Amino acid sequence: MLPLLELLKDGKPVKLSEMVDIMSDKYNLTEEERNEWLPSKLQKTMYNRVAWAKQYLKNSELIESPEKGSFKITKKGLNVLKTKLEKIDLRFLKNLDKENQPEVESDLQETHIEENKTPEELIENAQSLYTESLKKELLSKLKSVDPVQFERIVLILMEKMNYGVGSMTPTSHDGGIDGIIDEDELGLEKIYLQAKRYSDNKVNEKEMQNFAGALGCSPVRKGVFITTSYFDERARRKADDASKKGLIIRLIDGEELTKLMIKHNIGVQTKTKIEIKKLDEDFFNDEE
Repeated sequence: MLPLLELLKDGKPVKLSEMVDIMSDKYNLTEEERNEWLPSKLQKTMYNRVAWAKQYLKNSELIESPEKGSFKITKKGLNVLKTKLEKIDLRFLKNLDKENQPEVESDLQETHIEENKTPEELIENAQSLYTESLKKELLSKLKSVDPVQFERIVLILMEKMNYGVGSMTPTSHDGGIDGIIDEDELGLEKIYLQAKRYSDNKVNEKEMQNFAGALGCSPVRKGVFITTSYFDERARRKADDASKKGLIIRLIDGEELTKLMIKHNIGVQTKTKIEIKKLDEDFFNDEE
């Protein structure tokens, strides 16, 4: 925030986009850093940081907006620069004008101050932590269901992902195949499924060999092997070797399985929705 305020010390209005470019040059950001996006992909990280720095300075009346999209330093801002500060942070701004601050600060505000992150970043970090917790909870639940139910869950997921209508094979005569997906209405294109619900064991080379063998002895060329666990290195190599024979085997481990289930709302439900609002500058624009 201090470099941003210093940028405006000559009193000339500067647009936000210009601020971003100047600050990016000041910190010698690489092209990759300039184009880095927030996890939400809604805004570039540097733009987000500069925009919030600008907003905090404006809220503290250190800068003002003489016209839409442009900002200039205020007399108060010039006085702050005269104090030769080493930095301006949220704690400084909080103490700058205490009589205008509420007596009670929320935990989110305190976290914001301590971590020095923008509100978007705090929200996305919180969402990421919550999702990680949900993934662990979901995976634990998947490991506790019986194998037949797990196969049904896999079929439901494949259908939700628009791969077609699925059916389970008879348990006693599956020949290494747990389910079959018809990619088209006439069933001309099929995908074989193998579902292993393991608590600790990894999928090994022999199991992958059996699956690849079942594919190789059929007219079906595509297969998906899904597990709640992991694939050991030999199993992965066996799947890669199958591609040399014209087969396509897609491996989905427990980590990816939970991500897909959450994405397609399988076994989870929406707990709450948060609506984030921002100021509508156009509403306050006097121009007809």
